[in-house]
Amino acid sequence: MHLLFLVSRALSGDWSQCEVDRGVRLHYFQQWALLCNRRAVESVVSRGPCINTHGELLVSHSPSGARRAVVRETSTHVGHQYLEVWGYSGLEACLDLAVLNKHGKVYEDAQFACLAWSPCEEKLLYVAEKKRLRSSAQPSSASDDADSMVFEEEDKNMYMEDWGEGLVGKTASVLCVADLSKGDVTVCPGVPPHLSPGQGLWAGDSGGVVFVGWWNEPFRLGMKFCSNRRSALFYTDLKGSCGLIDMCAVSGLELLSSDLGSVSSPRLSPDCLWLVYLQGRAFGPHHQCFCMMLYDMQNQTSSLLVDVVRRTKEGQFAGVYDSLPPRCWSSDSEWIFFSSACENRKSVFSVERHTGRVTPVLGANTGSAEFGSVKLLTIVKDLMVICCSSPNHPPCLKVGFVSNGAHLQSEQWFHLGGAEVSENFGWQSMIIAPPPEEENHQLSGVNFGAVLLKPAGSSKSVMFPLVVFIHVSMVRWDVGVCGCERAGGPHSHFAAEWNVNAASLTKMGFAVLMVNYRGSTGFGQDSIDSLLGNIGNQDVKDVQRAVLHVLQNNKTLDPDRVAVMGGSHGGFLACHLIGQYPEFYRACAARNPVINAATLLGTSDIVDWRYSSVGLQYSFDLLPTPQALTTMLEKSPIVHAAQIRAPVLLMLGGKDKRVSPYQGLELYKALKSRNSPVRVLWYEGDGHSLSNVETQADCFLNMALWFKQHLNVK
Repeated sequence: MHLLFLVSRALSGDWSQCEVDRGVRLHYFQQWALLCNRRAVESVVSRGPCINTHGELLVSHSPSGARRAVVRETSTHVGHQYLEVWGYSGLEACLDLAVLNKHGKVYEDAQFACLAWSPCEEKLLYVAEKKRLRSSAQPSSASDDADSMVFEEEDKNMYMEDWGEGLVGKTASVLCVADLSKGDVTVCPGVPPHLSPGQGLWAGDSGGVVFVGWWNEPFRLGMKFCSNRRSALFYTDLKGSCGLIDMCAVSGLELLSSDLGSVSSPRLSPDCLWLVYLQGRAFGPHHQCFCMMLYDMQNQTSSLLVDVVRRTKEGQFAGVYDSLPPRCWSSDSEWIFFSSACENRKSVFSVERHTGRVTPVLGANTGSAEFGSVKLLTIVKDLMVICCSSPNHPPCLKVGFVSNGAHLQSEQWFHLGGAEVSENFGWQSMIIAPPPEEENHQLSGVNFGAVLLKPAGSSKSVMFPLVVFIHVSMVRWDVGVCGCERAGGPHSHFAAEWNVNAASLTKMGFAVLMVNYRGSTGFGQDSIDSLLGNIGNQDVKDVQRAVLHVLQNNKTLDPDRVAVMGGSHGGFLACHLIGQYPEFYRACAARNPVINAATLLGTSDIVDWRYSSVGLQYSFDLLPTPQALTTMLEKSPIVHAAQIRAPVLLMLGGKDKRVSPYQGLELYKALKSRNSPVRVLWYEGDGHSLSNVETQADCFLNMALWFKQHLNVK
């Protein structure tokens, strides 16, 4: 007779999916009950149907799991935001933040936002916009000091900086503490005005707060998908224990990290003795391979835990490129778990705190080939939740226990939700070495990758048209199970995971090639650095090399029916390819492409990248020179516009702050004047990502029809 020690554990998830008929993105909530035997999941049962969570901006569960905090907007009270706390008996507290009038809108973005419970579960830490008053106005109370407000001149037309694309209107952030027992909110004083705080968390029971502070002087640069903004990690003591915080007596800021680089993702260990965070360079590549740093809270010292990976070995750990999950520590505070790009895949790794040893847990080199990519969502008391997918398998959620950072096999995982079947087409991942004549002489020996999707053929005589897909910038895709917002630009990554655009094209009869040219993440920092100064040349040749490679090795691909698509820098490359190889490509679709880097210089929210990309060093006081502008022009697709023969479809966002829509119109006019086929779709209310649901659907339908027409697909 065996005694089973079964424990029931609850798990909840917040999901999203597109509802095309109404043109909205739906958010919903689902719960499961897990029956566990020691450190094994015995069974998983859904607790009921999904629940619509319309209006929820931020959600956070308390450490005990007994309370759920929500920042909500409602359609009935326009301009109001509510901080709600829900418990087992229903709504326990509700603060109307507009009525309290201590700050502006709460931040809900991925760069600054947080909603963190204090250990005593009576306070909540979050980030909001500073309160603004006219210069003639007086503070409404003694607590409304200059630190918590931005004073404006009476002229309402005064220009206010923000953090650029995707962060419009976010100008000056403040840390806020909601005291649930008092029903009040206090803005944390003591943060100097040249810093914009975000990503805050409680530093254990001390009453202190750790946060990332970004420098906003002399002016702000675009933040979204740019991990190279100068920032540092700070600690501020709010004077007292969790129950006796004195917001009027802050002892000042303590700097916990270097203040010359960039930092992100601070995560406190369960024993509150260790703080892990990511650190990188300021300026240079807009995205990079990070160091993982460890801060000793008792001894107040930092040490390097995981260094930058310069070069990769096939199938081995390739570096840290992604943000850490909100909960990433093992219960004994000995291991840190994370997922990151690794060549053409995304894999889960663990780091041993004592030694810094990195071990593959799931994905890379673990013998687990069921999925192309695995992403860690969270780990709570050693129960890990992962999102798994492949190019032909939509995402699904799985759950299982981890132990001592060891490998986990597929039989240890329980399926929670999402797709359980694969689409009827194949895919393959490949590593490609550039030929000697295309090597980078400063950083030679760097390979690149690609992922090929092919329709299921009915006979060997079938020839499939090929669509070359280049990194799409800042695209969010919703999959019904878990959403993904992909980083854009050249320093991005195509993992062997579900991509709804690529899968849909493949189902329509196109083969799709997704290329990770040199400069992509997941191949080491040398790969990223190799692209600086070589845009428009090295990346173009890598894509063309990948196309020739698959055409030579796949006789079912039709070399006379090849099209290319991409967005932002991917659109830049697409337009380069049809200009540099005018007889090779039969059609092109480009979303918000960079066409002329010289004319883009004064209109982009990331002016620093315009210099770095062409190999020039940037500083805030740098002024354009004829030589710099000439270099930018020479590396731009516009110089090849006269050679373009392929029909071009341009999809432009009217409110794009990263790549002005007039970049696309510059190419449009050049092609129209030469009677070259071109069509423009203008989405007035969209930004760089073209992320509105109706826009996403319209873009894909037009792109698919464009390719069907010009590649003669019936």
